[in-house]
Amino acid sequence: MTTPIRLLLVDDHEIVLHGLTAILARFPEAVEVVGTVSETADIIPAFLESRPDIVLCDVRLRQGSGLDVCISIREADPEAKVVFLTVYEDEQYLFQALQVGACGYLLKRVDGHELVRHLKNVAMGEIVIDPSLAGRIAASAAHLHRGEFWPGARLGLTQRESEVLELLVRGLSNKGIAAQLVVSDDTVKTHLRGVYRKLEVGDRSAAVATALREGLFR
Repeated sequence: MTTPIRLLLVDDHEIVLHGLTAILARFPEAVEVVGTVSETADIIPAFLESRPDIVLCDVRLRQGSGLDVCISIREADPEAKVVFLTVYEDEQYLFQALQVGACGYLLKRVDGHELVRHLKNVAMGEIVIDPSLAGRIAASAAHLHRGEFWPGARLGLTQRESEVLELLVRGLSNKGIAAQLVVSDDTVKTHLRGVYRKLEVGDRSAAVATALREGLFR
């Protein structure tokens, strides 16, 4: 690269933004932070004003989804490059990120040199994925090959129903599931009724047995 990559950083934690800015400042010949955004409503205005080469964004934000942010950015500029930098080691998020047009999915434990190297590759037109996710990608590819975007999709489960079922398999109570997903107990009961109906079972133990038999969760 003959000129630094111009970066817009998006994260709902100011300490993360400060940390990333400090780390990337060690590589002035490679990257230039042209803006930082912590509020979802400010992302598109900041993008349109700074016109960065790459937007580095978390996949989950307090006031919305990074996936939705990626969609909005690419609607504003179809050539925009968005890379997710997150703590979520979930292949479901990874595949969703690629589906909405992201150019990369990296984990926040990446060091500065690795991050810069990945950003250079994105700037040159490549798609980058954190190496530690490679095994999960291979395993998930089998699900995707069967048309299963998330565990249970081929059985008719919605994404949320799949999340509820996974927590059920892990042994959580309704209250535990509600706390984990930040929803009400009644909402959990509604999702469970949907799970039972679609799996054609009558109770929790049968739903868990079906999930295990179908190999929905590893």
